[in-house]
Parts: sequence; C-alpha cells; structure tokens
Amino acid sequence: MTPPVNVVILAAGKGTRMHSDLPKVLHPLAGRPLIGHVIAAADRLAPERICVVYGHGGDALPQAVGRDELIWVMQEPQLGTGHAVQQAAPRLNPEAVVLILYGDVPLIRAETLQEMVALAREGAVALLTVRLANPAGYGRIVRNSQGGVERIVEHKDASAEELAIHEVNTGIMALPAKRLTAWLKRLSNDNAQGEYYLTDIIAMAAAEQVPILPCHPAAMWEVLGVNSRAQLAELERTHQHNLAEALLVQGVTLLDPKRIDIRGELTCGRDVIIDINCLFEGRVQLADGVKIGANCVLNNVEVAAGAEILPFSHIEGARIGAGSRVGPYSRIRPGTELAEQTHIGNFVELKNSQVGFNSKINHLSYVGDASVGSKVNIGAGTITANYDGANKHHTDIEDNASIGSNCVLVAPVRIGAAATIGAGSVISKSAPAGELTVARAKAVTIAGWKRPTKKMKEER
Repeated sequence: MTPPVNVVILAAGKGTRMHSDLPKVLHPLAGRPLIGHVIAAADRLAPERICVVYGHGGDALPQAVGRDELIWVMQEPQLGTGHAVQQAAPRLNPEAVVLILYGDVPLIRAETLQEMVALAREGAVALLTVRLANPAGYGRIVRNSQGGVERIVEHKDASAEELAIHEVNTGIMALPAKRLTAWLKRLSNDNAQGEYYLTDIIAMAAAEQVPILPCHPAAMWEVLGVNSRAQLAELERTHQHNLAEALLVQGVTLLDPKRIDIRGELTCGRDVIIDINCLFEGRVQLADGVKIGANCVLNNVEVAAGAEILPFSHIEGARIGAGSRVGPYSRIRPGTELAEQTHIGNFVELKNSQVGFNSKINHLSYVGDASVGSKVNIGAGTITANYDGANKHHTDIEDNASIGSNCVLVAPVRIGAAATIGAGSVISKSAPAGELTVARAKAVTIAGWKRPTKKMKEER
C-alpha cells in the first residue's frame, strides 16, 4: 500500500523586515497570500492532511486562509524549525510520508515535490538543495569522502572550511513519519542560536545509514523565500514573467510580456491578443479570438469568442457576449451580462443589468438594475434612476426600443417593444410599445430678459 502524504507548512515567523502588522505569509503575491501558493502546490499532491504551524499574527492567519480542513498548530514560543515540527508531530499519520514546506517560499513547483515524495516513499530522506555563488546566510550541505550527505551546518555554526561550501539547504525535505518523529525527540538546542534545528536530523539519518538523497529544483526561483518587501517585489516579477511565458507558449499574443499582471487565474483560447498594462484578477476566461486593449482591468470576467475590449475599460463580475465591443473607458460592474454583438461605448457604466443581442449603449450613460432587450439603442447621457434613497428598483426596456439622448428613466418603469423615447425626457411611468413618448418641459422664451453683469470693484 502506498504511504499517504502529510504536509507540514512552517508559517510562524514574524517577518520583522516586512515592517508590517500583517503576518508575513499573508502578504500577497499575484493576488494570493504567500502561503496560499504553498498550499496550492501541496494540494496537487493529494495529501491526506496538511498541518500549518503558525505563531505571529495569532488567529488572523487561519481566518484569512479560510480552509476548514487544514490542521492549525500554534507554536508559542518560537524556538526554531525543529521545535515547530515537534508541535505538528502528534497530528501526523505515523504511516505517512511527511513533506516539510515553508509558508514564505511561494513558488515551489508541485513537480519538484512529487519527485521528493517518491524518494521518501522508498524510505529515504529527500533533501532539496541548490548551489549558490554567494551562499552567505544559508545552511551548508556537508558531504563525506564518498560524496554522500553527512550533515547540515547552519551558517552561524559553520567553520571557515564549511563556509566555503556552495551547496546549501533550502529547508524543504520529505521523509517517513516514523523516522521523523523519532529524530525530533532527540533534538538539542546546543548551538549558537539556542534553537532546535530541524536540520540536525540529517546527521541522525546519516548515523543510522538511512539514505539521504539530494534533489534539485528545475529553477532557482522555486526555493526563493520572502523576508522583505524588496524580495517580495522581486518574486512578483519572476512569477509574472513565468505566467507570461506560459501564455506565449500556449499561443497567446502579448504585445509586451513584461507589461501584464495576473493576480488570479487567466485562461485563454486560441488567437487571443492582449495589449500592454492589462491586469487580470480573480478568475478570467478569454475565449477564442478575444482582443484586450491597453490598460484594461478584468476581475472575474468571462469574455466570449470574438469580443473586443477597448483600452482603459474596467470590467468586474460580468459576462461579455460573443462578438461584442466594449469601451474605450467603459465600466462594467458585477451582475452584468452582455449578449452577442452588443456595443458598450466610452464612459458608459453598467451595473447588474442584462443587455440583449445587438443592443447599443455607446456614450456617456448609466444603466443599472435593468433588463435591456435586443436591438435597443440608448442615446448619450441617458440614465436609469434606479435608487430612491432607500431601495433599488428595476427598469425593463423591451426589444427594438430607442431611447433618445439625455433621458432619465425613473425606476420602476417599463419601456415597451419598439417604443421611442424623445430626447431629454424624464420617464416615470411605463411607455407603451410602438409609440413615441416625450416627457419634458415646454420651451419658454422670456422677452426682455438680460444676463447679469459683473459689478466693477471700487478703486481704493
């Protein structure tokens, strides 16, 4: 029977160099907390359980992550990595393989972790190591004369000879739970830091002739941690570069791969084109042939095939129909659904509205809490007055209606099919189908009226 996987994520650090009240592992990378990336990588291994060891920030961490199935273990006080894993040990399945990760190392790949777990299932200790030109601050991998891993020495405890070693420990390891539990009980804090080092179990494994098998990540960025705002910014750019490269390989056209930000999940069909400085948040789906203009923001949006989003448009929580054209400078708010071949133009705002096939709202209008039929034309400057100061009300505009410029439709109100509303009208009751409705004050000319003139200031 294949041993299950248990994951321990160490996330108790304070993150002093972040200069923030927010726990370090909750700082966002690409719109997701650092620890969220680590949990996502762990999830791909289908683990039996995930234990998160936390400390600084208290209950803010489990509340923010919001995963009820996670096992949260408090480390108080924080006495080192070995002490942290000791807190989680009673919650582990003794028959499992244990994978130890870090909540501030967000870009570790599941493929790398799968390789380590496979080795640990064979009874080995799988240790993730890298070689650095400048290894300062890292624990060194000390090998014996046959080239096998003998122990790990922390930087502050290393001799001059050991400091010259360039192979370093990333802290990530996988090993059988029974061996881990036994070794944790033997840890000592007799070192320069006065802490219980998890790395000391490597020497115990070597002494018992347990195989210690180093693994190496495909790229250095997999094991980079975050300890400062500068490091967070650096990893953000690395991650965005990786996401852009994946889109290019898939066949998406990015007019400048360095000027795209994905803070969530972006899926693209064939022949998608994305211009510069676009931001994608939440879950965004772009179907075949979609074009996204420069400087657009899309948040939890579905865009159907052949639609075009023109520059400087902001779309959130909406569906855009096939062949539609939105923008420039349009704002589409949550709850809005556009049918096929709709046109939403410059400085138009839609909220919680459904717009039918081939309808047009091209200029300077606000349509909120409305159902707009097919082949409707709404003129410039028109608004649905949907809010009475206490409650929202609905507007219904039926097929083929034509709304003139600068109209106010005072909800609740219905505009019948093929009705025409004269420009400048304030409509507060339903307009019948197929008729012209005009509701505006009669023009009056006041004879002899003179425009006021400015009074001249008295000279002093």
